[in-house]
Amino acid sequence: MAVLSDQDRFDVWADVMRQTAISLALDEPVGNITKQDLRAAIDALDVWLNDNAASANSAIPLPARTALSPRQKASLLMYVISKRYLRS
Repeated sequence: MAVLSDQDRFDVWADVMRQTAISLALDEPVGNITKQDLRAAIDALDVWLNDNAASANSAIPLPARTALSPRQKASLLMYVISKRYLRS
């Protein structure tokens, strides 16, 4: 799978900025970075995910690796990341 389109990256950036605005309204701490810094981080993570997709896929044991669709694997990855890093 190729990296996200420029429009998709923009959409992620806008979503994160909206969520950051909500966090500010709730007095939750947010990083002190510029909009350009945020966009660069999104672009870099997208490239990293693209470059490491094969490694992530090979980490999934058989038979799940062959039975799950790319969309299902992405969903599993999101759940693991959420539990690992987004706990309250």
